Amino acid sequence: MEREEAWDLLTKHLKNQNLLKHCIACEVIMQFLARHWGEDEQEWALAGLLHDIDYEETKDNPTEHGRRGAKILKEAGLSEKVIRAVEAHNPLATFVEPEFPIEKALYAVDPVSGFIVACALVHPDKKLDSLDLSFLLHRFSEKSFARGANREAMKSIESLGLSLEEFLSIALSAMQSKKEELGL
Repeated sequence: MEREEAWDLLTKHLKNQNLLKHCIACEVIMQFLARHWGEDEQEWALAGLLHDIDYEETKDNPTEHGRRGAKILKEAGLSEKVIRAVEAHNPLATFVEPEFPIEKALYAVDPVSGFIVACALVHPDKKLDSLDLSFLLHRFSEKSFARGANREAMKSIESLGLSLEEFLSIALSAMQSKKEELGL
């Protein structure tokens, strides 16, 4: 599936602009990680873009989040790798544990995108360009900051041989490359 077709599919299911921006952030971080590891950038980017396709449908029934998305993506003809990554990004509900690199990466990327947005929003100018790694690391260590951003999920990237510092740096660079689309 090409990106434009994936975007059309996503916007058919999601209307919330902040959720759409979150999906764009995850898309670009996944693309940068795929490039870092020499993986298929398009496939990884699609997993990031489409991972929350069912969120508005399942927000009142979180045990379905990921399952419904996988069904939508299967019907649309997405690859099994992308479908499993979408299921595995919410393992507590789907019982699909992240096993393969694309799945483990998406599991870590989902909260890191929100964490970086939270960092930008507390910065005086509210811009991604004003952030640096030391600011992110400082905020990461503050347990009360961005509580919804699962630190353990973000640190799980280490299972793929990437340090938290490297991960945050790649994620920040990725999001900065889409700052206009993200409105930050």
